[in-house]
Amino acid sequence: MYIVLLSGGSGKRLWPLSNEARSKQFLNLLEREDGSMESMVGRVVRQIRDTLSDADITFATNSSQKDILINQLGDEINIVIEPERRDTFPAIALACSSLYFQRHCPADEVVVIMPCDPYTESGYFETVGKMADVVAEGSYDLVLMGVKPDCPSSKYGYVVPQYGYLDMQVQPVAEFVEKPDTAAAKELLAKGAYWNGGVFAFRLGYLLDIVRGLLTFNSFEDVLSGYSNLPKISFDYQVAEKASSVAMVPFSGEWKDLGTWNSLTEKLARPVVGNGKLGPNCTNVHIVNELSLPVFVDGLENSVIAASPDGILVCGKNESENIKKYVGDLSMRPMYEERRWGSYRVVDSTVFPDGWRSLTKSITLRSGKNISYQIHEHRDEVWTFVDGKGLLMIDDEVQEVSRGCVAHISKGHKHAVKALSDLTFIEVQSGELLSEDDIERLWLDWPEE
Repeated sequence: MYIVLLSGGSGKRLWPLSNEARSKQFLNLLEREDGSMESMVGRVVRQIRDTLSDADITFATNSSQKDILINQLGDEINIVIEPERRDTFPAIALACSSLYFQRHCPADEVVVIMPCDPYTESGYFETVGKMADVVAEGSYDLVLMGVKPDCPSSKYGYVVPQYGYLDMQVQPVAEFVEKPDTAAAKELLAKGAYWNGGVFAFRLGYLLDIVRGLLTFNSFEDVLSGYSNLPKISFDYQVAEKASSVAMVPFSGEWKDLGTWNSLTEKLARPVVGNGKLGPNCTNVHIVNELSLPVFVDGLENSVIAASPDGILVCGKNESENIKKYVGDLSMRPMYEERRWGSYRVVDSTVFPDGWRSLTKSITLRSGKNISYQIHEHRDEVWTFVDGKGLLMIDDEVQEVSRGCVAHISKGHKHAVKALSDLTFIEVQSGELLSEDDIERLWLDWPEE
């Protein structure tokens, strides 16, 4: 079985911790049994490996999430990058073409599509295994997961099984209903409807035949180059709701979307994460603080206080979903990012009266990792190494660096650094133009250590 995990999101609903570079699924806020912290995507991958140990995992995502996926899950993770955001059907089509042409997956192999961030239990993944078995048996072309509703919610789409099959483990689907109002949702529950969990299973060839009806291709490169010609539409609309042979396997365990501060704080192991303290007059209050500055809160009820380099949120939990409407007016460039080599945090950004700019970052490289050999045209940099050991290369000359070393790098000069142990340094950029696009990457073979 091949599992394709869909990883998208614009990083708005859990601002200020989430941003364009770090969507909600990458926040390390969930506590494991041993007390260590993990992200939503890390938790899902761990659960898949625990329950479906033979499953082959591929991520379908955008370029901005590639580095953080590698940083959290390792270099060996399979990733397919969509060239532009065009909804779930094109992303799934591209991932499936990669499985067929690049991974040489047989056309009759079962593929399961699922989101990368549900908060759920092992029974969910056992249900995924049942779905794959139903597809392999050949009774249905498409099998999806129905989640047993606990309320008549208007946030989810619904799947209505055919009459007479309500008590069966595999239920033919009569109709789909997209996000009804509460009154209509109550009527759907009376018919035995389930929430559409966004999990689909099919044979690889089934999906590729649908793509062939929209695009002529004989290679992965053909699908990639024709990506913009695929309809910008969800998998539900393009495939599921048009399928003539479709069934549902129900799941009735715990299943939540931790997409708002209200829902996420319900699953936090403690009321304070990071440097903070609650006073005695707080009720149902959570602090999540990524800053080194302390946060103290007292006299609030049903509230969340979240702080990061991107900003500070103080909000009633029931109103926390509204933040999505306003993030566009609040956001600057991402002030924290995880990359495949480590992470960086913006400490200061200043524009002086004459237009001169400075940007200060604290950068940490994981042991054995390096940043690319590069040149900047518009900025100078000063690197001050504060912890660890590494190799610094400037204009092909290599030297060892450690705590206390300082490097001055003028624009137009080639430079790179490799960590021999976890390496932290402060980078101060200065110039009239400071842009992440001001970079020319060069090939580099590091000398033997």
